[in-house]
This record gives sequence, C-alpha cells and structure tokens, in this order.
Amino acid sequence: MIQDPTTTEAATGEARFLAALRHEQPDATPVWFMRQAGRCLADYRKLRERYAILTLAKTPELCAQVTRMPVDAFGVDAAVMFADIMLPLEPMGVDLEIQPEVGPIIHNPIRSRADVDRLRLIEPEHDVAFVMEAIRLVRRDLDGKAAVIGFSGAPFTLACYLIEGRPSRDYAIAKAFMYREPDAWHALMEKLSTVVARYLNAQIAAGAQVVQLFDSWVGALSPTDYDAYVAPHVRSIFSAVHGAPTIHFGAATAGLLERLAEAGGDTISIDARQLLDEAWQRVGFERGIQGNLDATRLLAGWEATEAGARDVLRRAGGRPGHIFNLGHGVLPQSDPDLVRRLVDFVHAETAR
Repeated sequence: MIQDPTTTEAATGEARFLAALRHEQPDATPVWFMRQAGRCLADYRKLRERYAILTLAKTPELCAQVTRMPVDAFGVDAAVMFADIMLPLEPMGVDLEIQPEVGPIIHNPIRSRADVDRLRLIEPEHDVAFVMEAIRLVRRDLDGKAAVIGFSGAPFTLACYLIEGRPSRDYAIAKAFMYREPDAWHALMEKLSTVVARYLNAQIAAGAQVVQLFDSWVGALSPTDYDAYVAPHVRSIFSAVHGAPTIHFGAATAGLLERLAEAGGDTISIDARQLLDEAWQRVGFERGIQGNLDATRLLAGWEATEAGARDVLRRAGGRPGHIFNLGHGVLPQSDPDLVRRLVDFVHAETAR
C-alpha cells in the first residue's frame, strides 16, 4: 500500500515521479504522457519510415532510442517503454500483425474453448527477452534522469483483440463469446492474467520502476459484467505483481471507477471524461491519481491547453500522489513545442 504522506526533496524526474508514487510530496507535480514515445516527434517519424512498429519494439537498441526521445524532447519525468500490448501474445501462439492506421490484426482469432486451450503460457525472460533488454538499456542510459515505466495490456483488452481479430467500436463478438461461453471466457482470462503477471514481474526484474496495466476497452462493460467477468482476473494480477508501484488505467471508466480501484493499483489513472477531484474522492485519497487533460486541447493551441491544465491542477489541490498526464495518449498532430511548454508549465505551477 501507499505510505502516509511525507515531504521529500526531489531534483530529478525520476525522484519526482517515484516520490509521487509513494504518496510523498515531490518538488513539483511529475508529468508524463501516454503514447509519448514518438507519434508527434519528427525523429520518430523518420525511424518509422525505415522500420515497422514491431521491428522498433523488438529491436532493443531502437526501442531504447525511441523510449528516450520524449525525455529529451519534452522534459517528462518518466519514460514509458516503446512497446505494443500485443507483444506477449505472439509467443502464446497468436498470429498477428500491426497494420498502419488500423492496429492489431489477429489471423487466428479465438472462436472456441479449443482455441483457448491451444494458447501456451510464456516465460517472458525468454519469449520476449528483447523487452527486458530494452528496459536495461533505458535504465542505464537515463541514469536517474527519468523513471522507467513498464506496462502490459489488461486481460479484458487483450481478450477483445484475440476474439474480435481486430479493433472494434463495440466489441460485440468478444462480449457475445463472454456471455455465451463463460467457461471458455474465464479459461482465457486466467491464461492471460498469468501471462500478464509474469510479464510485468519480468519487466520489474529487468529494471522497470513502475508498471501500468492498460485496460483500454473495459469501458464497454456494465458494472455487473465487470464484477462477474473481469474483476477477479485483474485482482489476481495485482496480487501477483511485486517489487514496484502499480498504475491501473482504463478508458471510459466513469461508471466503473470504484470497481477498478477495488481490483487493484496503487495509482488509478483516469481519462478526460471525468473530473479529477471527484474521481479521486471516489477511488479514495489513500491512492494516487493520474491524469487527466483532454489531449485535443493540445490541438487547440496554448490558451486552451493552459486553461485545461490549470483546471486539472486546481482539482488535484496540491495533494501528494497526483501524476499529471493526458486522459489517454498524445495525438500525432500535436505540436511538440506545445507539449514541452505544457510540461514546463506544470512543473513551474506546482514547484514547492
């Protein structure tokens, strides 16, 4: 559990970020952004002209290079590993590709209990060793300048991709499978939860200082369905992950917020559809909170960005445990100079 608030001196991004995760009072509110490793950066786009996304993610030196870019470009306090949530699925026996402008495409989607049974449990240190090597490189190269964040997709989001075969608006195929074949569904979720817990623990062992669980599509569920089909599996992950603080993120989770908090996570990350102060009260002030500026404000210019950031900070109220982030990820059209200005603004406004 997060410790009682105390005050600590923090001079580096790493120290600032880790202090907030411990629910201590850092020298300023730490900042990082989901999907910060590339997207709007010219140097990243140049690499993407030469390499596919999975090639970048699976080549430790290239992965480390992209992961470090936003630390230098934006001055963020943490570097999130450049990876894809599908990486641990390939060694499980999943035939997939990442199509530009589409996302993950599964060529052998789950359709039956037999398909679930064919998936194998992995040993991350061996089966996705390139992720662990990239983490070690980033830790070495950053040398305390910024913290290192590892992550994994959550079992519900991974299951949706595995069953649908591609991104979806409503995940109707996956949810119908969940309702129609609950035994097969829970077998799939148990297998994914085991893999995710192993994957996160391996990242921590390699040097990740915090890990985040992404449940991007969990907002498609009702509270009752979340309780019945997802929560037990998420709890099993957080119970099994040790050695680093944990962040729990879900999109469109206003109706599930207390349930996400109950399922686990030292810090709960919220999207931009919620008011941060009300969300923090709902999950409990003993937990940290992460978020939650609407990323589209960065497309509207500095005035809109500053107004939104001020509102987020006002709602955080200077309490220990707030990590400034967007409601989801940096949009590719974002102006890098504006992103950097936002980081500097948050640090300056919250300096103690």
